[in-house]
Amino acid sequence: MTAARIPNVLTVAGSDPSGGAGIQADLKTFSARRCYGMAAITALTAQNTRGVAGVHLVPPAFVQQQLAAIFADVRVDAVKIGMIATADIALAVADALEAQSPVPTVLDPVMIAKGGAALLHDDAIDAVRARLVPRATVITPNLPEAARLLDVPVATTREEMVAQANALLALGPAAVLLKGGHLEGGECPDCLVTAQAVHWFESPRVQTTHTHGTGCTLAAAITAELAHGAALPEAIHASKTYVTAAITAAHQLTVGHGHGPTHHFHALWQD
Repeated sequence: MTAARIPNVLTVAGSDPSGGAGIQADLKTFSARRCYGMAAITALTAQNTRGVAGVHLVPPAFVQQQLAAIFADVRVDAVKIGMIATADIALAVADALEAQSPVPTVLDPVMIAKGGAALLHDDAIDAVRARLVPRATVITPNLPEAARLLDVPVATTREEMVAQANALLALGPAAVLLKGGHLEGGECPDCLVTAQAVHWFESPRVQTTHTHGTGCTLAAAITAELAHGAALPEAIHASKTYVTAAITAAHQLTVGHGHGPTHHFHALWQD
């Protein structure tokens, strides 16, 4: 009997030296979700659980060279795009991906770090909107990111979430997952909008400060599930369940003094 093929999954994102977000979170998530992870780095950050102290951008041509090296040698079954930082990097990534056969692509439009630091230049928004959003299988903005992409106020109700998700869908992605964690209340509802339907994914709000990298982790988990062949609603359900459990188990970690990371390997590191 032939064993199932292990998917190869690529993240294009920035580095977090404290390990909770960015490519470090993505690679941990890919491993936890039974995929072989690869990474093309767009930026080096100096950050920890308390915030971002500095950002060193990778030259766009070298970002493109990293991607060319991977695609020239390795089968890529799905791609996750995270921190892009600048318009030139966005264009370099778009050019590199457009030269390849389409694969499931999850775009997490990282704009602001948990501590408030800007991670996407203003001039990059148009490039992300024009070149990366239309090629995405799904984009996964939170409410402030969606508002910035659309240049509208942040949604405060479920009705506004659906309206903004539909406006984002009109930009060209196959689907939009608008994350409602910024809504007030005890629930964290996420809204998936496609051309065919609206789906809601519910989960209770976990009262914790261990939320560093949750957006990266959710998008990476969805990417892994799509690489395994899951349909998008099932991929999101499995990923949201995984992230909620990772947040719930994060108290087992003792990492930093600010917004701590989630426990990516909560299901594997059992006593």
